[in-house]
Amino acid sequence: MTPVSRRTVLAATAAGVAAPLVISEAAQAGAPKPSSKPDTTYRLTVLGTSDTHGNVYNWDYYQDAEYDDSAHNDVGVAKLAALVTKLRAEATGPVLVLDAGDTIQGTPLATYYAKQEPITSTGEKHPMARAMNVLHYDAITLGNHEFNYGLPLLNLWIRQLGFPALAANAVSVKTGKPAFTPYVIKKVSLGRHAPTLRVGILGLTNPGSAIWDKANVEGKIAFTDMIASAAKWVPIMRARGADVVLISAHGGDSGTSSYGDELPNENPTALIAEQVPGIDAILFGHAHREVPERFVTNLKTGERVLLSEPSKWGQRLTKMDFTLTRVKGQWKITGKAAASLNTNTVEADPKVLAAVRKQHEKTVTYVNQVVAASTEELSAATSRYEDTPILDYINKVQTDTVTAALVGTSFENLPVLSIAAPFSRTAVFPQGDVKIKDVAGLYIYDNTLEAVVLTGAEVKAYLEYSAKYFRTHAAGAPVDPETIADASIPDYNYDVFSGVDYDIDISKPIGSRITRLQIGGVDVAAGAEFVVAVNNYRRSGGGSFPGIVKTQVYNEQQEIRQLLIDWAQAKGAIDPADFYARNWQLVREGVPVTF
Repeated sequence: MTPVSRRTVLAATAAGVAAPLVISEAAQAGAPKPSSKPDTTYRLTVLGTSDTHGNVYNWDYYQDAEYDDSAHNDVGVAKLAALVTKLRAEATGPVLVLDAGDTIQGTPLATYYAKQEPITSTGEKHPMARAMNVLHYDAITLGNHEFNYGLPLLNLWIRQLGFPALAANAVSVKTGKPAFTPYVIKKVSLGRHAPTLRVGILGLTNPGSAIWDKANVEGKIAFTDMIASAAKWVPIMRARGADVVLISAHGGDSGTSSYGDELPNENPTALIAEQVPGIDAILFGHAHREVPERFVTNLKTGERVLLSEPSKWGQRLTKMDFTLTRVKGQWKITGKAAASLNTNTVEADPKVLAAVRKQHEKTVTYVNQVVAASTEELSAATSRYEDTPILDYINKVQTDTVTAALVGTSFENLPVLSIAAPFSRTAVFPQGDVKIKDVAGLYIYDNTLEAVVLTGAEVKAYLEYSAKYFRTHAAGAPVDPETIADASIPDYNYDVFSGVDYDIDISKPIGSRITRLQIGGVDVAAGAEFVVAVNNYRRSGGGSFPGIVKTQVYNEQQEIRQLLIDWAQAKGAIDPADFYARNWQLVREGVPVTF
């Protein structure tokens, strides 16, 4: 190849000229140096997905329609696969495809093959295995939601994959060794006559699984610190020949945790980049944020580590590009960049759709089964800031279930309270036929029901913690329902109680907002005892609510969504007269807030 100017090389690259590109030192210096040895430049592309959460088709099972939102995003592995295929065809070098976890939970499709027809009973291939095998990943990382349905289902799903599933910091309690494959080193061909490039891929899962899925992992798997695990494994990968080290991590980059300091950091990816030398780039997930490109400087080496997070549900695909050259017989990365690509720019991959079509159609049929008739339309749209019948429906079912289970026990005479949250602002029970998809749209998580005993003081402390959800509003200031909440707190981390009457004064400082807490007009005594029905996520410490992490007095591993369906089917009707009791309100200086 004859020497060309640097400008010419860059223009050729942008136009898609195949690698390798040969750039002579003489050309770069702007003066002829016949004795200079040419450097050969190669390209490596890494594509990344994360938090697909059971989405294959661009379909909203709760709306029984093609998925759409205000930004016209699309979802699903079929969309991702189409974009990956396009980029593979356009690439001027090898392409690797990774995923950062949370794959087998999140849609009725995923739930159906974990609960209604579990693959562990039928032996059928999981829809997410079918879809991802068509896409041909090189490796994926396990997310915390991979543990939701127990280890037998997780292990079977892993065996169904045509590529490795990684989690270096998930350790077998029995052996003290990694419970899953910690890393892989891929041999990558950069072209004829080019030395082989060895790309190490380390997978790190979220320590929060020890809390969120305690029932499934306790005594079986321990989750070690993600930073310490990276510090352990990266040197090993380098020693075993990795020229490039990538991390696929199921943890955000904020450095904070929903569970405080009880476990290792939940979102440490920026800290990993900063503290652990030898890492070239990190694909991360868990936070459901779109982070196209972020650089973090390693404190020990001064090298810049590339980070990227591709949003959620298959809405985005991360594209990382690396430029490599040989320097003294070693591979050196001389350039790296990342971008976020929108999957609404392509049509869904027909091979993925075909692979999952029967399972998708079976799920659609299932979620459209009628379970009851509602006497009126019930909506969750305002459940964040006012007591609504549709949340009382959840609390009624939870209360009835726990009350019945405690008959004949030492707890049967304690009042039963219940906790729910506004999980979805769009959930609606229509007047008339209510279908499984409507119930699933109200309770969108695969939580199970548990119960613990709290004192009156603990109930008040819990409500005070929940009330931080609201921004402080001085008396007389306008209250906008759209901005009433602190945007940094997700709706599912705002809990409401049934069984007690209370006021939340949003003019008061956080920690002093529960100005009335009564039962039947009588103040709740600090030492009074209550059985509190609560989901397993919250009871295990999710959201860091105070006082709730206790030994359960009820835990029959009953899925709350299924209990809601069963209650409606048994009744045949959903009538607010059977469960709605207005027991809480927002006030300012004691005056009820109106909207």
